[in-house]
Amino acid sequence: MKIMTRTFFWILVMAAFPALALAADGAAGGGAETGMNAGKAIGAGIAIGLAGLGCGIGMGITAGNTTAGIARNPGAAGAMFTNFILGMVLIESIGIYGLLIAFMLVP
Repeated sequence: MKIMTRTFFWILVMAAFPALALAADGAAGGGAETGMNAGKAIGAGIAIGLAGLGCGIGMGITAGNTTAGIARNPGAAGAMFTNFILGMVLIESIGIYGLLIAFMLVP
């Protein structure tokens, strides 16, 4: 339970950073638009964060299973390596889509 509380706290802190960074713009007369920009910044951070998290988990699982498969059957290493590289490329494309969405959200 203690880990969950810490994790939730740090998620809230990280979600507040874009709003704090844009607070100076609001003092200059940003008005309602500042809140919209803060929401876009938080959305961009969440988009790239979740994409990176998903890619990291997927790459770890793929690399671990490929390594275990090659350890069990070294003769199939060539075919496994080809599928491993193809899988990594497809997983990485998800991270690139997350980065693209983050760039589109940032004003």
